[in-house]
Amino acid sequence: MSNEEKPEITDSEWEVMRVVWTLKEVTSKEISKVLEDKKEWKPATTKTFIGRLVKKGMLHTEKTGNRFIYTAAVNEEESLKTLKSGLFTHICSRAVGKTIADLIAEATLSHDDIALLGEALQKKKKDAVEEIACNCVPGQCNCKKDHGMDCRH
Repeated sequence: MSNEEKPEITDSEWEVMRVVWTLKEVTSKEISKVLEDKKEWKPATTKTFIGRLVKKGMLHTEKTGNRFIYTAAVNEEESLKTLKSGLFTHICSRAVGKTIADLIAEATLSHDDIALLGEALQKKKKDAVEEIACNCVPGQCNCKKDHGMDCRH
């Protein structure tokens, strides 16, 4: 897939992609088996999501005999990077820190994960600024209510 705007995929489509990324080359029957065990999905449900992903250009399909083999058209790392960068474009720039803190509070983390986060924060301190500028649409801002700060649009 090129660098053009990548289509958004649903949480359920992510489940299908995770199976394909793991197994590399896979039939719909194999995907269905994994997701039936993990999510209790019926094969028809899985096939619907596979079809959507093919239409979105996220999966390649190749006919081999009387079955189709699916492979990922996008790599997992690039997809995760797109997902992560998109998260912060949808919220007030002043809410990013709180959002990250909330994500950390909700996640199950290992001691190694926590050490990694500590290192990332230490590095980030070098680039820290005193105040984050609000990027909300004028009239839609809740900075005073949400962050106790006045906006400067």
